[in-house]
Amino acid sequence: MNSDLIKIVIEDQKEEIESKFKNENIITREGLKESKKYIAAPFAFITMGLRRCGKSIFSHLMVREKKYGYVNFDDERLRACTVSDLNKVLEVIYQLYGNIDYIILDEIQNILGWELFVTRLQRTKRVIITGSNSNLLSTELSTHLTGRYMDFVLYPFSFREFLKFNDFVPNPYRTTSIGQTKKYLEDYLQKGGIPDCYTFGVRYLLNLYSNILEKDVLSRYRIKYQKEFHEMARYLISNHSKEFSYNKLAKIWKIKNVHTVINYLNYLENSFIVFELLRFSYKLKEQHLAPKKIYCIDPGIINIVGFQTSENKGQLMENIVAIELQRAKAFDPQLEIYYWKDHQQREVDFIVKKKKAVLKCIQVTYASELYDLENREMKSLSRAGKELGCKNLIIITWDYESENEGIHYIPLWKWLLYENPTNTAID
Repeated sequence: MNSDLIKIVIEDQKEEIESKFKNENIITREGLKESKKYIAAPFAFITMGLRRCGKSIFSHLMVREKKYGYVNFDDERLRACTVSDLNKVLEVIYQLYGNIDYIILDEIQNILGWELFVTRLQRTKRVIITGSNSNLLSTELSTHLTGRYMDFVLYPFSFREFLKFNDFVPNPYRTTSIGQTKKYLEDYLQKGGIPDCYTFGVRYLLNLYSNILEKDVLSRYRIKYQKEFHEMARYLISNHSKEFSYNKLAKIWKIKNVHTVINYLNYLENSFIVFELLRFSYKLKEQHLAPKKIYCIDPGIINIVGFQTSENKGQLMENIVAIELQRAKAFDPQLEIYYWKDHQQREVDFIVKKKKAVLKCIQVTYASELYDLENREMKSLSRAGKELGCKNLIIITWDYESENEGIHYIPLWKWLLYENPTNTAID
């Protein structure tokens, strides 16, 4: 590539990021304080997550007060860039940013052979990498950096961050504030947590979703049956918070080899669109043989992409809780999240385990009063608690709060703000 073109691109990117910090509402993301501790160590730091969830801004916030340079390889003008051009890129960064200690490489996995360049660069600089494909980043770096890196998964805005973005500080002791908080929660359930959606509207999410499928999955993995893949992705998002099996998906789309279906799911997970939960069992083999449950990374994507015939707020609430529990794992990797189901088909939505102990059993339901709750849900929760030796039994409701027969009932808004596992680790 021509050095002059590289310079134009990096200058434009520098101007764009400065404009964002000057003109846009930039909030401090959860996990930032903890992440800053790692960039002082001689490790490469990787921020992974869904496209447009805020990884670049998060990385800039980590080193905002340091001497650093930045380049985004997801720029179409750098499409012809190869690993042999990376030294030219580095020279231009030094020209524009001067003597730097840190360097942010945004979506560098687009460059074949990038990991060798990072390995060499790491000897003299602190390197921060962002990427929207977990498999490419973790596989290549684990091979070449042999443990000399730290990673962090950044999710779309949590409800707490959504409120912060809207300059709203909830007060759980004031009726008017509780009412406003619930209204914001309704908005969050519809829009989700992808920041640009608030500026460009929900149709932006449809374009984002299409770009993720095309750039991060279809073209990258050269998928042959693209129509079937698109249909399967939409089916899974439409059936969020439900059980599925690879064999069933293979039968629906008449795919002969079930491993093709497994690969498709892995591609979607690697791109952070969906994630799976295993059924809890003390036997690992049974966990992997049992049906799994599928969740989408953002409620806004569910609403704009998923096929819906009626509103099912209970399923959407469950998906929100699933995201929050996954977010908690980013702060505490020792957490394990499952769902539970016994031979009598009694089911509990979430089991939170750490090391050998089951910390919490959680049920989610769209209920505003005690009489809205189904007896089956409470019995399933009690049964799971006895079987797993867990006394911390929680039912997350829409608007009902109480403590009754060993079960803690809490509204979703309050659980998201004050009592979820993430709060044990966030700044």
